Amino acid sequence: MEETLKIYGVNAVMEALKANKSIDRVYIQNNTRSTTISELEKLIRLHQISASYVPVQKLNKLSANHQGVIAYVSPITFYSLEDMVAEATISGKTPLFLLLDELTDVRNFGAIIRTAECTGVSGIIIQKKGGAPVNSDTVKTSAGAIFKVPICKVDHIKDAVYYLQGSGIKTIAATEKTDKNLYDISFTEPCAIIMGSEGKGINPSVLKIVDEKARLPLMGDIGSLNVSVACGAFLYEVVRQRL
Repeated sequence: MEETLKIYGVNAVMEALKANKSIDRVYIQNNTRSTTISELEKLIRLHQISASYVPVQKLNKLSANHQGVIAYVSPITFYSLEDMVAEATISGKTPLFLLLDELTDVRNFGAIIRTAECTGVSGIIIQKKGGAPVNSDTVKTSAGAIFKVPICKVDHIKDAVYYLQGSGIKTIAATEKTDKNLYDISFTEPCAIIMGSEGKGINPSVLKIVDEKARLPLMGDIGSLNVSVACGAFLYEVVRQRL
C-alpha cells in the first residue's frame, strides 16, 4: 500500500493549497516565524485545514529535508455535498448517507468505511476540521473500500444535516440520549445516519436539529459500544429493512 503523499517546505505546501489539493493536515515547526509562514497560516485558515505546531524532532523523523513544514495530501479526491446527493438521487437506489461527527480514530474510520461499502452507503460526510485524517492507515483499515465510497468534507456537520433535510433525506442520530430503539425506526425511505465521536458522541447542536434519534439496546453492564461496531449495527438494520 502506498503511503499518503507528503509535501515538504513552505512554498511547496502553499502551492498545493493554492491548487486546491486535498490536504489533510499540515505540521509546522514550533516557534518558526517569517513572512512566508504567516502567508501559509492565512492559506491554512482559508482552506480550513488542520494544522499542528510540533517540535523539530518530530519533523526530523518524518523527513530530513522538511524546511520547517510538512503537509499530508489525501490519497482520494473528495466530492462536493451537492454532487454526492445528486448522484445518489439519480442512481435508482434509495439513498443512504453516513455522517461522522468529529470521529477521531483512524482505524475506526477505516472500519466504518469498509462496512459502509458492504452495506451500500451512497456517501460518507465528514467535517473538514476535528476528525480523523484520510491517510494510509485509513486506506489499509478500510481494505480499499475508501476508493469505492464517495466521501465529502463540509465546514460543519450541521450544514450537511440542513442540506440533506432540504433534499428530502431523513436524518437519524445514533445516540444513547433517547428512549427510542433502533428497531422502532423506519429506514426504508432516503435517510442519513449520524455517528458521533468516540469520546463525546454527537454534538448537542446537531442533536437538536435531526429528524429522529435512536439507540441500540444494550443487554450487559457496559454502557456503550465501539463506534464502528455501533455503526455496523445501524447500517445492517437498514439493509434488513430494505431487503
